[in-house]
Amino acid sequence: MKTASTFRELEPEGARVRVRFSGQDLMLREGGNLAAELLAAGVTPFRRTPVSGAPRAPFCMMGACFDCLVEIDGVTRQACMCEVGAGMEIAMPAAGRDGDA
Repeated sequence: MKTASTFRELEPEGARVRVRFSGQDLMLREGGNLAAELLAAGVTPFRRTPVSGAPRAPFCMMGACFDCLVEIDGVTRQACMCEVGAGMEIAMPAAGRDGDA
């Protein structure tokens, strides 16, 4: 997992909350779009495809491509459709469970 981001925050102000992504603590803006906040924090990839293991990260940012799937508190969800909340436990989905090749 990369940690240097090529994205910058447009609004760096605001309350931050602690979340964990694959065991790494991150401070993200509370209520921000989860996919955007993870990208700004330098998190990529979000998942790997089950067949080839190719890395995936958000592409459309509007819920159409499913490339931003992550596991939040044990449930696979689209990061671009979620808001950041305190204490979220986020991980890459387990290979072979998200149904994408």
